[in-house]
Amino acid sequence: MTGKVWLVGAGPGDPGLMTVRAVQVLRRAQVVVYDYLVEPALLELAPPTARRVYMGKSGAHTGAADRQANIEQLLVDEALAGHDVVRLKGGDPFVFGRGGEEAQALRAAGVAYEVVPGVSSAIAAPAYAGIPVTHRDHNTALAVVTGHEDPHKAGGRTNWPALASFAAAGGTLVILMGVKNLERNMNFLAAEGVSARTPVALVQWGTRPDQRVVVATVGDVVARVEEARLGPPSVCVVGPVAGLASTLAWF
Repeated sequence: MTGKVWLVGAGPGDPGLMTVRAVQVLRRAQVVVYDYLVEPALLELAPPTARRVYMGKSGAHTGAADRQANIEQLLVDEALAGHDVVRLKGGDPFVFGRGGEEAQALRAAGVAYEVVPGVSSAIAAPAYAGIPVTHRDHNTALAVVTGHEDPHKAGGRTNWPALASFAAAGGTLVILMGVKNLERNMNFLAAEGVSARTPVALVQWGTRPDQRVVVATVGDVVARVEEARLGPPSVCVVGPVAGLASTLAWF
C-alpha cells in the first residue's frame, strides 16, 4: 500500500511552539525527513523506530536545486514504499519552506499528502524580540520577503522598488534569511528612498535560548551587525515597529 506524506511546520525553534497536530503526526511517523532549522529535541517526539533522514544545507548535496530535487524524490520513494513520512521543516512549510514544490511533486506522483501549518519565524522571531510586526500606532500593513534574491537581477520576481516604497511609507518589511545580503539590501532600500533613520532589527535564532537581537537603523545596521558578529539564521525587520524592541523586549 502507498504511504502518506505530511508536510509539517516545526515552528521557529522553541519546542513549545509546535502545534498539537504537528506533534500528533510526528508521533506516528515511520520516516522523518528534516532540515537544519529543526530543533533537535523535536526529533525525540517521533517513535524510536522511525528512521530520521537529515537533508539540511550542510548535507552531501552541493546545489540548492539538486538538493531540493533529491528531497522531493526521497519523499515520493518512501511513500510509494508504503511508509508514513513526515517532512519536518523549520517555521511554516508554505512560507519560504519550499513546501509548495514538494506538494506539487507528491501530487504528480499520485502520493497522498497533508499540510500541517507551523508558526512562522516571520512573526515569532520578532515577537520574541519584543517587536509586534503590526501596531495601530505605527503601521497598517506587513510584507514578508526573502533576503536571498538579488534586487538587481534581470527578471527577478521580487519587486524591490515596490517594497522600498512600501517601507518608505511606514510599512513593516520582514526579510527572512536577512543577514547574508544585509548590506546589499539596505543599500538598495536607501537608494530607493527609505530614510537612513528608519529602525531595523535583526533576530538570530529567534525563540531559542541562544536568541540574539541587534536594533539599529538602515544607516548603521550593517556596522552594528558586524560588530555583534551576528550570523544566520536571522530575521530582519525594517520599519518603525523595529524600534519597539528596546522597550518591549521580554524574552
